[in-house]
Amino acid sequence: MPSPPENSRSIVPPARVGFIGLGQMGQPMARNLARAGYGIVAHDVNRDALRRVCEATGAEALASLKSIGEHCEAVITMLPDGNAVRTVVLGRGAAGDCLLAGFSPGSVLIDMSSSSPLGTRTLGAQLAERGVAMIDAPVSGGVRKAADATLSIMAGGDAGIIARCRPILEAMGKQIFLTGSLGSGHAMKAINNYVSAAGLVAAAEGVLAAQRFGLDPGNVVDILNASTGMNNSTLNKFHRFILSRAFDSGFSLDLMVKDLKTALEVARSTASPARLAEACLEAWTEAQAALGPGVDHTAVVRHWEKLSGTELRKKPIDSAS
Repeated sequence: MPSPPENSRSIVPPARVGFIGLGQMGQPMARNLARAGYGIVAHDVNRDALRRVCEATGAEALASLKSIGEHCEAVITMLPDGNAVRTVVLGRGAAGDCLLAGFSPGSVLIDMSSSSPLGTRTLGAQLAERGVAMIDAPVSGGVRKAADATLSIMAGGDAGIIARCRPILEAMGKQIFLTGSLGSGHAMKAINNYVSAAGLVAAAEGVLAAQRFGLDPGNVVDILNASTGMNNSTLNKFHRFILSRAFDSGFSLDLMVKDLKTALEVARSTASPARLAEACLEAWTEAQAALGPGVDHTAVVRHWEKLSGTELRKKPIDSAS
């Protein structure tokens, strides 16, 4: 890649991108980066996931996190939480392998995980001491939108750094929202997921009550979607993942509980009232304990079904006569 003029260097996107975290979201995001022409240096503790991405994209798999930092101007993290991001970036101890050991001044960390915004600000300050920039750019849209590169991306941090990285983000998302200072993207993602979680549970309670009253739950969802009760869950989740009994949207209940805790952390750090958020977290945590680890977040409805003694089922079409 030819060297750009000195005065344009700050807005030229990195050509080689590290991608750490190749789960259900990370794999399609890395593939879309490769399709856009970026050289990918991939890493995941799951060797099968790493192999699949390397075979699909031609990505390199280097021996250490340090070497990824050395070879990439920008590194994306797509990990379960901010603690995992911090471990990858800073290591577990003085001699631990980490990105920071390889980063050069001017490198950029793009954290697309759902991390704590307060932790993000702390990590960003530590990186800045070494001349390394950081932006937080969490996503919304799920696996389907990750696959077709139409994610919504919430980007927080220095506007100049975001501008430099914007082509990278545009390879994975359709809408890029600038949210403000570092950590604001993660705050927005947590608040978004709180509102989504509250809407799912409200719909579950309403549809269950309607079925117990004698209404067809499929018809109830259709009416909600044509009326003021519509929300993302009634529109995109009830027919496809809940009434179908598939419960496989690709986003776990455990991660939703984690994001609810983060949203409440944001509210409490700003002394904002959050009574509904507290009740929502309590309800989802109760469901998490009852259903066990590893289930899809749409399976939360099964907990409400058990409480009511009712399973949501569409009526057969010929039974309406």
